[in-house]
Amino acid sequence: MPEPDQVGQVCAWFRQCYDIAPECMWHAPGRVNLIGEHTDYNDGLVLPFALGMGTLAAAARRDDGVLELRSMQAPGASVTAAVSELEPGAVTGWAAYPAGVAWALREAGQRIGGARVTIGSDLLRGAGLSSSAALECAVIMALTELYGLELARPELAALARRAENDFVGIPTGIMDQSASLLCEAGHALLLDCRSGETSSVPLDPAGAGLSLLVIDTRARHALGDTQYGARRRECEAAAQALGVAALRDITDASELTGRLSDPVLLRRARHVITENQRVVRIARLLRDGQLAEAGALLCQSHLSLRDDFEVSWPQADVTVDAAVTAGAAGARMMGGGFGGCAIALLPTARAAAVRAAVCAAFAGRGWPRPQFLDAVPAAGARRVA
Repeated sequence: MPEPDQVGQVCAWFRQCYDIAPECMWHAPGRVNLIGEHTDYNDGLVLPFALGMGTLAAAARRDDGVLELRSMQAPGASVTAAVSELEPGAVTGWAAYPAGVAWALREAGQRIGGARVTIGSDLLRGAGLSSSAALECAVIMALTELYGLELARPELAALARRAENDFVGIPTGIMDQSASLLCEAGHALLLDCRSGETSSVPLDPAGAGLSLLVIDTRARHALGDTQYGARRRECEAAAQALGVAALRDITDASELTGRLSDPVLLRRARHVITENQRVVRIARLLRDGQLAEAGALLCQSHLSLRDDFEVSWPQADVTVDAAVTAGAAGARMMGGGFGGCAIALLPTARAAAVRAAVCAAFAGRGWPRPQFLDAVPAAGARRVA
């Protein structure tokens, strides 16, 4: 949940911008993906949980059909567009995400009008904590309240994803929006990205004497980079070569032998298949109260992302090695890759040692000091004012 002063700041800024009070304010969290990387757009399995950090959207209706957007992270800019005229490419930059949400609602046949919206966030952009999905989800919740739209949260997640895919033009899967809208406090969300089926899995690190430490490597990425799209195309090519609709349909990596002659496609497919298996195994460990045993699977995931999917980066590799050497049960890179954060599972008693080891490893290479976040599983989007 956001701090009361953060809510107050966004509310006060809304009044300053528009000289009226907001009709509602929604908070949508960022997310940490415990396990299941690059599986979502392959119809696979993921296991994210929501963070307490996120994005606030304060909103009030406008009667002229115009959407007006302001962000506290870009206070000098105001973006306006007629909702009826929104089309992909019409709005760029950060404002494309909330504008895309209005467009997706309109395209789905929902009666959506104008609105004044101000945005505030304490999520780091480009760190792999899903700041874009948090922005989309905070705004879609606010707009649906303003216009009395009765839509279930899984449907809202799908519309927010459509905004990112078709309006912004970034080919992400459904995981980020689902986590931001559907997670429960003290739980991870096991999501089947093919069927949409979800279940909450207990995740209580503190109760087991453990901590989940998110480590921001300070190396920034952009999901619009060609490498992310290339990985998706490679997965699609591998599925086509295997004669299946998606890599989810292959459940045993040994089935790849002799069926994929391209070594790159073989590696990409092997990662997705084994990552799906790791999601199932960790979900089972969590339900059995054996979180500490998940550490080895986190390390396996990192090696697969580094070697088979080739999306890791030097700072992430150093972070994982330093954390495990200093006593973490396991660690891995997190997110789409090429920059962002890593996650480490560690005994709480080793937290200071792990932080010190990672900082020392970075200092020895002349890299900026990493940032740390104790990740506590939080609830999904909710109204805060």
